[in-house]
Amino acid sequence: MQIKKLVKFVLVAALGFGGGLTLSPALSHTANTAQPSNAALEKVKAAVQKQVGQRAQVKSVSATPVPGLYEVNLGREIVYADASGRYIIQGDLIDLQKGENLTEARQAQMDRIKFEDLPLDQALISVHGDGSRKIAVFADPNCMYCKQFESTLQQVNNITVYTFLFPILSEDSTAKSHQLWCMLDRGKAWTEWMVRKVAPTGDGGCATPVGKNLALGKQFNITGTPAIFFSDGTRVTGALPGDALERKLSAVK
Repeated sequence: MQIKKLVKFVLVAALGFGGGLTLSPALSHTANTAQPSNAALEKVKAAVQKQVGQRAQVKSVSATPVPGLYEVNLGREIVYADASGRYIIQGDLIDLQKGENLTEARQAQMDRIKFEDLPLDQALISVHGDGSRKIAVFADPNCMYCKQFESTLQQVNNITVYTFLFPILSEDSTAKSHQLWCMLDRGKAWTEWMVRKVAPTGDGGCATPVGKNLALGKQFNITGTPAIFFSDGTRVTGALPGDALERKLSAVK
């Protein structure tokens, strides 16, 4: 079956039944040993970009184990395309023999950062206990889930939390971010607002890193808050409950 027909068939099946795509045994392939050249990948990238236009930016294109099927990196989303860029598959690519979700693995790889390269001088700092475990959080001061996560953090011991003010919800979020940074005790002011609803005071007229944080978040493809980065560079988006946070912290080497 030609790749266009194959991809179209899989796309129709996925859309018809809803949910993510799982390749059935009949559609599974052995590893593709003939890797496409960089020129071929660039050609696919250009073809897909032409098709999607201004709706999305194609960051990169890579080969997959399925001959003729290409991984398309759209930043915070991975989709799959044929060589012409005409057909797109949205869903997870599964290796049934290995029981591995290839899409999840690639997304985690692309989401990883170098924690040691973070500009920590642009963050609020809170230390609990000996501060030996470290996380960085991009948070909006008006984000309900950020407040929920901040309340959870109050119960976690031996952790240093670097909070990057990341106002994306409203103009008030931006104003509060400037106010919070300009407070004498920034870390305390953040906790007072997020946990106890004590609003920051002052006009927020000092120099703040808010603009730099927004640019950094764009670089990391952060589209929602809280975005949590662990010291091994891995990322979790959303308010982790206490038990899940502890498990993740314990798993980080």
